[in-house]
Amino acid sequence: MANARAIVKRLKAVKNIKKITRTMELIATARFKKALDRATEAAAYTKKIGEIVADLAGVSGELSHPLLVQPATTDNARLLVLTSNRGLCGGYNAATLRAAIRRLREFREDGVPTALEVSGKRGLSFLEFQGEEVETSHTHFEDSPRFDDVDVIAERLIEDFTSGKVDRVDVAYMRFDSIARQTATVETLLPIGDLGGADDEAGEAGGSNEQYEFLPSAEDILLEIVPASFKARLFKCFLDAAVSEQIARMVAMKGATENASEMIGDLSQKYNRARQAAITSELAEVIGGAAALD
Repeated sequence: MANARAIVKRLKAVKNIKKITRTMELIATARFKKALDRATEAAAYTKKIGEIVADLAGVSGELSHPLLVQPATTDNARLLVLTSNRGLCGGYNAATLRAAIRRLREFREDGVPTALEVSGKRGLSFLEFQGEEVETSHTHFEDSPRFDDVDVIAERLIEDFTSGKVDRVDVAYMRFDSIARQTATVETLLPIGDLGGADDEAGEAGGSNEQYEFLPSAEDILLEIVPASFKARLFKCFLDAAVSEQIARMVAMKGATENASEMIGDLSQKYNRARQAAITSELAEVIGGAAALD
């Protein structure tokens, strides 16, 4: 019976764990739906504002903007790494950090001093454990990043870039491609001229023969819309990271729940066998005792 009691104790523990993982899966699912809606809306806005910037840059003649200018040399770079504050999300953080470490090594091989900026306790702990010096850290971003919080970071990065303190800004994050696919990637956000994707498509529009009438002026419009484009792109990175984190947590907790169910089945079977063996042993003792009395 001692063996059966141990199995029962373990069975209760696994059932409790299953309840926790199932609850976490449901919570991640609810948060994922909200994050997905925000990421989808931001993607459409970011793409459109990128197209507008490309159009203006293509038709405004000699006008330009500091954020669109590629520096002659890259003397200083900044790498912003977006990770989560909590674990239990599978390989989400590990994949993002691997991509960040690769880009960091590339910068160092090219002799480019790189300042690290990290969002998320998991990434911060890992990089500090690796002996990397983190210049700036953010631990207040959760599953619903606010634009106001991202705007503070964006304003500082714009100021550093335009003042020449930083020649390049890269962001390592988990890009949301679809519900079934998320990709750990590193994108160059500054200068904006290095961005691909929507900007490449918009570049074709910028090369068209359409004529634009600017009011109040092309220069004033560029001064407003170029920083807005960068902020939208940076905000989208945070939103992509948030929705990807929830997907990873959903998958991880679903796998843990299924594994717990399998363990419960195996333990139940072992308990039944142990109980059956105990009953058989008791019957044998009773029969043996009766035979002895005869």
